[in-house]
Amino acid sequence: MRDRYSIIVGLIFVGIVVVALIGGVPNGGGTLGLDEQPARWALPEFAVPDAAGKLEGDANIAQDGCAVATLPCPAGSRRTPACQVDTPGSIRVCDLFAQPAVISFWFSKGGDCVDQQDVVDSVYSRYRGRVRFLSLDIRDGREPVRELIRERGWRMPVGYDRDGAVASLYRVGGCPTFAYVYPGGALESASIGNLDAAGLSERIERLLRATRRAEAS
Repeated sequence: MRDRYSIIVGLIFVGIVVVALIGGVPNGGGTLGLDEQPARWALPEFAVPDAAGKLEGDANIAQDGCAVATLPCPAGSRRTPACQVDTPGSIRVCDLFAQPAVISFWFSKGGDCVDQQDVVDSVYSRYRGRVRFLSLDIRDGREPVRELIRERGWRMPVGYDRDGAVASLYRVGGCPTFAYVYPGGALESASIGNLDAAGLSERIERLLRATRRAEAS
């Protein structure tokens, strides 16, 4: 029942798909972790506030600047592409792409999703230095998320997607949703549902093996 509830709640975020067209970037297609994605789908750019920090605001999901925009900008407008944001307190997805990466999308009403982030944090400690991690909260209250970080002692980076723009861009439809990412930012695979430490580690080892094969070829 919890898993079904999580998916139903998560699909609320998919309803704002038009947001994903900002900057002219198509979605991968279907729900991330449930439906097949294009081979080596290039993950769209985003920048979000560090959930534990002081920076407020919504996610930046702009893929380009107005000068070279695929979609026109309003007259006189300017925008900074997400991966060019240099605001202190922001987390840019492109900074994950120097190594294999894991992104965990979650929200607190999604069954055991908060406890799942405890698992992610423990695995983060094990793979730190070899794999980059981002735990991304979707549309919860900012202060409750800060309290969770403090109370649970999470050391992994935790981002905050206040209005669900990133979740919509990535077509997140369940909690938790995991994206496993090649260095450079192409999707290796994705999954929905809770994983224990052994299960998450197995997925990461698979990602590392796939990365070595890709680099060798």
